[in-house]
Amino acid sequence: QVQLLESVGGLVQTGGSLSLSCAASDDTFRFTILGWYRQATGKQRELVAVQSDGEATRYLDSIEGRFTFARDGAKNTANLEINSLKPEDTAVYYCFAHKPGSEYWGLGTQVTVSS
Repeated sequence: QVQLLESVGGLVQTGGSLSLSCAASDDTFRFTILGWYRQATGKQRELVAVQSDGEATRYLDSIEGRFTFARDGAKNTANLEINSLKPEDTAVYYCFAHKPGSEYWGLGTQVTVSS
């Protein structure tokens, strides 16, 4: 069973930056979709950024261009660069991947933004 391995998040001050990375434990797997979700305490999980094969990346509207998603389909990696962090970005961030018939989730990594 392939696993999605996420980098460690961390504690960042408001206005700071953070990079998250995600890699599949088996780089021979070929996913059709890769992306990131997040879930804040007491809220529903929401899509942050996702890219399907042959399509442009879709982002959560409220992130206002602060997030940059980079997918390497050959290496099965999905990186998320987060800039100008705000306290409302505090959440557990989850890597997500999909191939026909199956979807995969990372265990999640905590990002906390201090005000």
